Amino acid sequence: MSENERKFVDGCAIFYRTQKFRLIKEHLMEFTQLAMANAEGSDDMLNRVMTKDNIGLAAVLETKEGAWMNGLPADPSLIHQPLLVCTAHIHWDPEFCDVKLIQIMMLMNELKNIVEDSAQSFRPGSHKPDSNAIPLLLCGDFNSLPESGVIEFLTSGRISSNHPDFKELSYKGCLQKLSSSEKQNEFTHSFKVSRAYSNEMMPFTNYTYDFKGAIDYIFYSDQHMVPLGLLGPLDPEWLREHKVVGCPHPHIPSDHFPLLVEFEMTSHKHHLTNGMVLRR
Repeated sequence: MSENERKFVDGCAIFYRTQKFRLIKEHLMEFTQLAMANAEGSDDMLNRVMTKDNIGLAAVLETKEGAWMNGLPADPSLIHQPLLVCTAHIHWDPEFCDVKLIQIMMLMNELKNIVEDSAQSFRPGSHKPDSNAIPLLLCGDFNSLPESGVIEFLTSGRISSNHPDFKELSYKGCLQKLSSSEKQNEFTHSFKVSRAYSNEMMPFTNYTYDFKGAIDYIFYSDQHMVPLGLLGPLDPEWLREHKVVGCPHPHIPSDHFPLLVEFEMTSHKHHLTNGMVLRR
């Protein structure tokens, strides 16, 4: 790839501590390719969604002995716990809210496929793969406000097929196979996830001269993980004192503020904790 081409290519990264986790498999999700594969003859899917060069990245990890801070469990089968980590950069333009929502729908469908493929490795003999069998940590720049269809879909697990974000365009036929439900009036995903940050805790994650709002998120499987603490926002008083009206700024190098959450992972068997903190 030439240096000039690099300027126009989207990218994401996942880092993990090799002392605590082992990489089992990685997955690159190119929304351009997924849109083409799921177009089903829809001109809007081809002309609006397929043309947006955004990606998602997922990694199936497995805990190692180093992840157990207070000693290994008595049952050796509990040592190696799976974890699916995903990050994504969703299209930015507010005029393309339909594209954002469809990119997220394609992402969740791909994550379901990853879990189903991985489930047999971690749970041999299981008959019906469960999307929630493996903990999911989903984060990224979704370029969508909390009241958007993207966040409604992720949080509630469903979205009306007539949602305004679809802009009454011809998507219904091609999106049905991305849905976990056969109902014609809604699209669903099968993951049970919660937001780590509330609107009150983090009123904005993007802080520019002409826009301030929450568009970056961390979602997690609430039946497998418990948030123990998180990094709060910058002090508004500090921003006023230093006359920071937008970023990037000499004191703040990015227009996106960092999100940081410490989680406790719980065991899938006997509801044991990972030895870090007892579950409350």
